[in-house]
Amino acid sequence: MGLDPQRGDRAGPVSSAEADREQGGLVAVKLNHTIVHCHDKRASAQFLVEILGLPEPTTYGPFVVVQVDNELSLDFLEDEDEDVVRPQHYAFLVGEAEFDQIYGRILERGLPYWADPSHQRPQEVNTNDGGRGLYWDDPDGHVLEIITVPYGG
Repeated sequence: MGLDPQRGDRAGPVSSAEADREQGGLVAVKLNHTIVHCHDKRASAQFLVEILGLPEPTTYGPFVVVQVDNELSLDFLEDEDEDVVRPQHYAFLVGEAEFDQIYGRILERGLPYWADPSHQRPQEVNTNDGGRGLYWDDPDGHVLEIITVPYGG
């Protein structure tokens, strides 16, 4: 239990992260998963794993789950009540070799791609921040991005 500094008494159980903060320690915060709304969860998840070269998706409850390499999963969920899925942006930091492989799969499929998120520079690869990057859309209009150097890199 931790002390509530406002009340001066015990406020109930304190998480290990809160205890670390109280002792001045750093706390690691990692994004664990996010929900990707779509019309066809299996098709959308399969599209992503094929383009990125990731392991086959799994299922968990109502989700089709795509696991990426940094302990993050994208959990695909069908929006049956929605006619239009609101597009989101998902950016993936990849190595140079992975960029070439993913870019090759985009070209093989004849997918349109852009050097910018607003789709103003078609069929170009950007060289922002000293790396390479490009954007393409998934079947539901989500804007997917691969970059080889983090922003500000």
